Amino acid sequence: MRVLIIEDEPAIASDIQRALADAGYVADIARDGEEGWFRASTEDYDALVLDLGLPKLDGLSVVRQLREEASIVPILVLTARGAWLQRVEGIDAGADDYLTKPFEMEELLARLAALLRRVGRHVTPLIEIGSLRIDTRRLRVMLDGRSIDLSPLEFRLLRYLAHNRDRVVSQSELVEHVYGLDEPETNAVEALLTRLRRKIGPDSIQTRRGHGYIMESAAE
Repeated sequence: MRVLIIEDEPAIASDIQRALADAGYVADIARDGEEGWFRASTEDYDALVLDLGLPKLDGLSVVRQLREEASIVPILVLTARGAWLQRVEGIDAGADDYLTKPFEMEELLARLAALLRRVGRHVTPLIEIGSLRIDTRRLRVMLDGRSIDLSPLEFRLLRYLAHNRDRVVSQSELVEHVYGLDEPETNAVEALLTRLRRKIGPDSIQTRRGHGYIMESAAE
């Protein structure tokens, strides 16, 4: 899952990015409202974490412009303590939830996960495909009842394909949601898939030549 953090305070943005990365997300940072709006409008994100007090373009304007463009990306807004009017205005403008600063990072992660489930993206924290069991909350993978040790990149790749099972996912889409802004080396996705298949089975992920990759649900 790929999240854009729009926050002008470097320490807060870095702390959120680190927490999201530890939780298995790909997290990018935009430092002002104009950059945040542009990237949210032109790139594919699963959710936004948006501070309302931003330079260049305030957070409320970012929310309004995205909703006017018919963007349905889930938005979690951050507001200063006591700024109840901002919170109301944020929700009225189209934000999906809010969190008051200062906050515990565990609460941000919980609210973000709940928001994604509520709006229908990645509906459940537990995915089962045949004998494969993926716990996206605890970042654990089980195969035939035994634990499988995956690297962070392998887990991100598996989780994204599993959430999008029965749909062919292009290589460029995988790069965006697994690597974020870090450009991987040539054939990095294929190498990552090869390592993942060794751990969860050679037929678990199918290649559709010229189109991408797919995980298919087990036959009923």
